[in-house]
Amino acid sequence: MISGALRIAVLYSLFASVATLANIGCQALVIWLYRGPLCIELSIALGTVAGLPIKYVLEKRHIFYFESDGFSHDSKLFVLYSSLGIITTALFWSVEYTFHYVFGTDTMRYVGAVLGLAMGYIIKYFLDKRFVFVTRTPASAGIT
Repeated sequence: MISGALRIAVLYSLFASVATLANIGCQALVIWLYRGPLCIELSIALGTVAGLPIKYVLEKRHIFYFESDGFSHDSKLFVLYSSLGIITTALFWSVEYTFHYVFGTDTMRYVGAVLGLAMGYIIKYFLDKRFVFVTRTPASAGIT
């Protein structure tokens, strides 16, 4: 039987890989379809949008076993999840864009993307565990 921590690490790595593939795949598709002004920036932004909901749903269900109280609660949770991702997204974009600037090739930009995403995902796990996917009791939520 796999220990709890090892199971989480394996699943989280698998889900991060799926989201990374969606991100990089979307970026490659954007670059293939459009080579105009700001194509790199557009591909990075759309790649981020492609991977975000995949990772959110998989983590919520299979890492944190979190159940929302309905659509409104889930929407607020997704906004919080996304907001905490701003810092890790900035890290990911910085690493990817640095690789693009230094090496000047799509392949090395994608290597930078994978490294930046991996670093960001590690940080994001701990942020989500602490601030997003937490079960609040009525007392801790300020409800009496």
